[in-house]
Amino acid sequence: MNPEQLLAIDRAHAWHPYAPMPNSVPCYPVAAARGVELELADGRRLIDGMASWWSVIHGYNHPVLNQALQDQLGRMAHVMFGGLTHEPAVRLVQTLVEITPEPLQRVFLADSGSVSVEVAIKMALQYQQGRGRPQRQRLLTLRGGYHGDTFHAMSVCDPVTGMHQLFSGLLPEQLFAERPACRFGTPWNERYIDDFERRITQHQDRIAAVILEPIVQGAGGMWFYAPKYLQRVRALCDRYDILLICDEIATGFGRSGRLFACEHADIAPDILCLGKALTGGYMTLAAALCSERVAAGISQGEARVLMHGPTFMGNPLACAVANASIEVLLGQDWQARVARIETLLREGLAPAAELAGVTDVRVLGAIGVIELERPVRMAEIQPRFVEAGIWVRPFGRLVYAMPPYVIEDDQLSRLTAGMCQVVADYLAAA
Repeated sequence: MNPEQLLAIDRAHAWHPYAPMPNSVPCYPVAAARGVELELADGRRLIDGMASWWSVIHGYNHPVLNQALQDQLGRMAHVMFGGLTHEPAVRLVQTLVEITPEPLQRVFLADSGSVSVEVAIKMALQYQQGRGRPQRQRLLTLRGGYHGDTFHAMSVCDPVTGMHQLFSGLLPEQLFAERPACRFGTPWNERYIDDFERRITQHQDRIAAVILEPIVQGAGGMWFYAPKYLQRVRALCDRYDILLICDEIATGFGRSGRLFACEHADIAPDILCLGKALTGGYMTLAAALCSERVAAGISQGEARVLMHGPTFMGNPLACAVANASIEVLLGQDWQARVARIETLLREGLAPAAELAGVTDVRVLGAIGVIELERPVRMAEIQPRFVEAGIWVRPFGRLVYAMPPYVIEDDQLSRLTAGMCQVVADYLAAA
C-alpha cells in the first residue's frame, strides 16, 4: 500500500483521537521507528519529542523488549486471569510492590490508564461501603487535572481544560479545589492549601477519596506544583479518614526525576494508578495498587470482591514486556539520564521565554513546556514541526516535549531548537 492509498483509506474510515470525521488535521504515515526516530512513509525521519504520549521511555525497537515479547509469544500470548495465573503477571506484581511506596501491597492489573482510574475509584467507593459509610460517594480533586476518557475518569478531569465539557451534565458531580498556585521550586505559603482544606473540611462526610496527579498535572495543563502541597493533602486525608488516590500514569517510572512523583513529597497514597511507561510503550497495560487497609475494607463489604474483571487482565505478553522494561530502567543510571535531559531542556527552551506571545517556559525532569497566550491552530503548526524534522504534538496553549530517556544530546538540541524556531515563526505569522 503506497502512502497515498494509506491516507485515503485512513481519511475515509479511521477515527483518530480528538479529531473530526473525516479528519481535517494533517496525518503522517509512519513506516518504522527505531531509537528516538520515526521514519515516515516518504522516507523523512523525525526526532520524536512525545515518546508516543509519554510511554516509550527506552525508545522504539529496543532489543531487550523485543526479545521479551518474542520469548513470551512462544509460550502463550494470552490466558484468562480468572482462576488462572502465570509467571509474567506474578513477577510484575511482585516488582511493583517492591518499587512503589511501602504501604502499597495489592496490585490490580488493568487494560489502560483510564481503566486503572476507574478501578481506583471503585476501590475507594467499595472501601467506604465496606466501612459502613455508603454516603461517602463523592471525589475531591484539583482543577487543572486530567485522569482519562472513561466516564468516572472524565468526571474528575478539569471541567474546563479537561476536554470533556460536552458531557458535563451527564457525569457524576464531583468536588473541585483550585489548582495549586504554588509552583515547583518556589517558597511555600500556607495560604496555598486554604481552598483545598476548606473544601475537604466542608464535605468530609461525603468524600470517598481525593484523586490527583502528584507534582505534575499532565494533559490538563502541564503544571508543576510544590511537594509541600502534596504533603498537606496527605495530612488532611489522614485527619478526615479519606483515601488518597495518586494518578501516576504520566509521571511514573522516572519522568519527573523521581521514580514516582509522590517521592518528591515523601508521601504514600492509599491507591496508586500506573500506566503509559509501564511497558515501555510496547503494549497497553496499567495497574491500580492499594494498601492492605483498602483491600481489607473492600473484602469486608457486601460484595466481598472488587467488582471489576477485564478480559485481557494480566495479559502475559504485556506483563512480560513490562517486566523487561522495568529491568532495563532500573538496570541503568536513569536518574542521570533524566537529569541530563532536564538540563538540556532548560537550556534549549529558554530562548522561547523571550518571544512575544509566550507566557511561560517550564521544565521538570524529562518534561519541557512552552506555554502560549492563545491556543495553537493544529492544522497550521503541526506541518511546521514535521518540516523541522521533529515530532511534537501541542494541545491548547501548550507546546511541550517529553522525549524518550535514550535521546542523545545532539538530538535533544535539534528538538528544542526546532520547537523554539517553529513557535517563533508561528507567532510571527499570526
